[in-house]
Amino acid sequence: MKVLHLTFGMGIGGTEQVIRQLVTALSKTQITARILCIDGHIGPMGAALQEEGIVVDALPRQPGLDRALIRQIRAYIQRHAIEVVHAHQYTPYTYGWFATRGLGVRLVFTEHGRFHPDRFRGKAALLNVIMALTTHAITAISSATREALQRYEWMPKAKVQVVYNGIKPLSTSIPIAPEQRLLTTGNVRWIGTVSRLDTVKNHPMLLRAMQQVLRRFPDTRLVIVGDGPERAALEDLATELGIAQQTLFTGFSAHAGEFMRQMDIFLLPSYTEGTSMTLLEAMSLGKPIVATAVGGTPEIVIDGETGYLVPSDDVIALAEAIERLLADPEQAQRLGQAGAVRFDERFHVDAMAATYARLYGLADPLLGEVKHHGL
Repeated sequence: MKVLHLTFGMGIGGTEQVIRQLVTALSKTQITARILCIDGHIGPMGAALQEEGIVVDALPRQPGLDRALIRQIRAYIQRHAIEVVHAHQYTPYTYGWFATRGLGVRLVFTEHGRFHPDRFRGKAALLNVIMALTTHAITAISSATREALQRYEWMPKAKVQVVYNGIKPLSTSIPIAPEQRLLTTGNVRWIGTVSRLDTVKNHPMLLRAMQQVLRRFPDTRLVIVGDGPERAALEDLATELGIAQQTLFTGFSAHAGEFMRQMDIFLLPSYTEGTSMTLLEAMSLGKPIVATAVGGTPEIVIDGETGYLVPSDDVIALAEAIERLLADPEQAQRLGQAGAVRFDERFHVDAMAATYARLYGLADPLLGEVKHHGL
């Protein structure tokens, strides 16, 4: 079965990571996957997949509705005898829908997340009703995302299936490279996050909470792994709050998981999330979680069982939850272990891959490779 993944690009991000995990997991089956990026660049993750033997191509997209791009995608589908087009995010879905009309190709659309704040688009919503009815399968990565598709995009709720993101669990057996080691002196405990430094991730909430945590637990250190447009402002805020010496900004790292392995608590203070891939990675490592109760996060983290959920932008609540875990290491360990079990049951890559393979029309998705992971 020939499947084409249609996406913006394969840079560094959650959607790109889902595509990579999915393509890699299904490479063991009768599925042959290609990836087509419509923003003209394949990106570093695309380049990595090319090295693994996956075909990743790119076409340039012009502003507005690029009718030439529709024709190019259609020709690409026909030239490579594509049987299934899996479109990731709304814009690639729109181009995929127009390009597949009349070709007898299955079209699968996955909504990976929503903008913050969300908004209604009248003209698009009217077209969405028609698009949804003529699309083979529509999936959302969380129930919250599914609700947003119904509310803002007018897509019939019964048409949208929730398929949680899945990942291969991070390894704990590979030695941590010296350049990724968090240097500690004395009884230091590291709390931290891994994400793009963007306003939607609300890192200022994290820094302000850290200022409060240090009053009770002065040996705590904060590590923020990632890069983005807000980095300079965040570094300035850390200095302003007097916590610059206790905060480490690593910048972008291709080995973020190695930093995550050394964290005692994983934090996710975002304003909105679909299904955070870094959250799943932290759970696979058995890390206790403190996260804001937004988007799809409450479907992943069970408050009081696998971590703690706090209201969005509530600095005091975030600090108190962190302090609760620092004060009770045994409870932190119990929450982390429960999170690892939940990950294995519901968020393993095998479960996600098997579900999508069935939507593509493959009767025996992973040929016996899938274990019991939530299936």
